[in-house]
Amino acid sequence: MLLLLGLLLSCQAAATELPAPVRLDAVLDEHVEMGSHPFLYARVEDGQGRLIYEHGAVNGELAPEQEAAGGTWMRIWSMTKLVTTVLVLDLVEDGILGLNDPVGRFIPEFKQLRVAAAPDGRSLGVIAAGKEGLDAACPFAAVELAAAMTVEDLLNHKAGFYYGNTGIPCLDEPLATQALPLSASTDEFIAKLARLPLIEQPGRRYYYGLSTTVLGFVAERAAGSSLKALVEERITVPFAIRGLRYDLLDGMALPGRFTGAGGKLRPAAVSDLDLMGPGVPRYEPQGKLYLGGEGMIATAEGFADFLQILLGGGQWQGRRLLEAETVVDMTSPKTQLDNPFGYSGYTLWINNGRRADGSTGPGGLWMGGGYEGTHYWIDPDRRLIGIIMSQVHEPPESGWGMADQFRAELYRHIGDS
Repeated sequence: MLLLLGLLLSCQAAATELPAPVRLDAVLDEHVEMGSHPFLYARVEDGQGRLIYEHGAVNGELAPEQEAAGGTWMRIWSMTKLVTTVLVLDLVEDGILGLNDPVGRFIPEFKQLRVAAAPDGRSLGVIAAGKEGLDAACPFAAVELAAAMTVEDLLNHKAGFYYGNTGIPCLDEPLATQALPLSASTDEFIAKLARLPLIEQPGRRYYYGLSTTVLGFVAERAAGSSLKALVEERITVPFAIRGLRYDLLDGMALPGRFTGAGGKLRPAAVSDLDLMGPGVPRYEPQGKLYLGGEGMIATAEGFADFLQILLGGGQWQGRRLLEAETVVDMTSPKTQLDNPFGYSGYTLWINNGRRADGSTGPGGLWMGGGYEGTHYWIDPDRRLIGIIMSQVHEPPESGWGMADQFRAELYRHIGDS
């Protein structure tokens, strides 16, 4: 349902056959009805925080008891990375951390890390990215670090950390045996991770993985406080964000897990979500492990409040978190500069308007998402933020591109397709 049409209608270039709410709703409804997602909730706000669109749809057979609303709590996985990145940049502004600080200053356990190299000397990161010759990468040789890992390497995913889905058995299997998410504390997680090699030399090239998780541990040790406490102290409490946290309160429940692996949507076992091997973040109130790359839960309303800070150039509702220059730097080109669809800043993906199907749309959007089908974007030019929430790991092929379809319909309505 469209709740505030004024902004969008003022931008509409031409009349459409059906009102935009019907067409936008249909994108979500059709994906749910066809079984590509168990439920979907979409939310769009303007730069004043006014709700201009929301709609929820639920597949009654797959998730008959599920709510799909702005206040529904969900696992957001890698959307956590944006929160950790903003927190760390705030610590940098306050002089608690420096971008060029060596990670070993805060995590001395990593000073003896080694880097895995293929028997022929090739980078395992290059092999994993190309998805060819994966078995030939084993057994690897462990070589010394060529340079110290820095805080900025973690921000840029150039530290050499990875997830357990490289496709290289001699990397994935040892990582899985560590059961990293089941660690009882930061110290235990770090001790386990220190037993594993890096996939790349620090600073050499981009490889997506556990870098932001480690970045959160650096923040904890630099500030002498838990990641949960830092997020509360610097972000959620000052900005009155109630729908963003690390742990479940009494009476809170999370949706069931679903996967489309194999081609058909079905309830998922924890083992289906094997990003880090056995186990997933536990969200326990009594827990002492906070994963800055994967470990938060949120409502769409709460995460939208957080995004408003970035849309506002680092400030929201009269309170400043980051300097405007920091947000500009955060969204400037950092890595993946040869990607045909955009580039990476710190955590955020900035698109150029090209779509995988060959069509084009608005560019310059700051984008990201999570492992179980959550998605967000910030549109600094049109002063909009958008969030699409679900809980499905690896949707079936019919669900690929759902967010692009929704966004394309939205921008057609406002006359900027």
